[in-house]
Amino acid sequence: MTLLSAPQPLNSVYDAALLDLDGVVYIGPRAVPAAPEAVDKARAAGMKVAFVTNNAARTPARTAERLTGMGVAAAPEDVVTSAEAAARLVADRFPAGSPVLAVGDTGLRLALRRRGLRPASVAAERPVAVVQGYSPRLTYDLMVQGALAVAAGALFVATNNDTTAPLEHGIQPGNGAAARVIAHATGREPVVAGKPARPLHEEGVLRTGAVNPLVVGDRLDTDIEGATARGAASMLVLSGVTTPLEAVCARPEHRPSYLAWDLAGINQTHPEVAVTAPGTATCAGWTAAAAGDTLALTGDGDRLDGLRAVCAAAWSVFPDTAPPQAHAARALARLEGPRT
Repeated sequence: MTLLSAPQPLNSVYDAALLDLDGVVYIGPRAVPAAPEAVDKARAAGMKVAFVTNNAARTPARTAERLTGMGVAAAPEDVVTSAEAAARLVADRFPAGSPVLAVGDTGLRLALRRRGLRPASVAAERPVAVVQGYSPRLTYDLMVQGALAVAAGALFVATNNDTTAPLEHGIQPGNGAAARVIAHATGREPVVAGKPARPLHEEGVLRTGAVNPLVVGDRLDTDIEGATARGAASMLVLSGVTTPLEAVCARPEHRPSYLAWDLAGINQTHPEVAVTAPGTATCAGWTAAAAGDTLALTGDGDRLDGLRAVCAAAWSVFPDTAPPQAHAARALARLEGPRT
């Protein structure tokens, strides 16, 4: 896979943008600076926008209110959460009214109720399933109840499997880390509803009616891998957890269709990235070429174009595996400094 070009802005190429939230639209309590204008501009161009998040703690209404407070226009129906995807997954397997132990926050419990399921809090209620979602208030006692129910035969579902989450003060443990408590205690692995698994992507497509969606995210192992698995185009933004070096060294399933500094990329054209020979790629004024065990980058211009060239060259040398970091480090040293 190599990077795609787009002579027209992406908002005219794709009918819907499925946007991750953490690291894409906001980080902690603040919007990513480009996000409010980018969302408005995409919608004005006719692109549908859905906020598709692995965060299961907040309800769609609370998330929409939070986004609006940051200057990003959003209604509850624009927000698609992993809690909603998990609730649909359980509701498709069990009859209405079935008890489901919710190891999570308000957003998870309300999502279960909206699907006609009955949230439970203790294993003694004999839940048909245990659904675990991120909550900053998650208690050990509730995880114990979840483990007891799973050990007794309840279906184990995780809203998402993110090991970390980008928050205001840095990278913190995510739901995937917390879910390991029940998994280790019971020896049972969860069915995952959130990215990169299919249920959340399908929930976003159903919500927007998208035929040709663009998945936008900051994580290779959730946003980009999920898009690759569904055959959807993806745009990696560098405003969240993924670094340029990690992008260059991505495994095949983690390689995006487009690269952008931030969400403004959905309203921009994307230049051609040409692989002229195995290990050699050009983009705008840059050329990246294999030189022994490393890549050399020559040229000048927008640093993002240089990164595009380095990615394409590295991926052409390692089409089936992740390039070693040492292979790209020399080339990326040329790209340090402020954006141009």
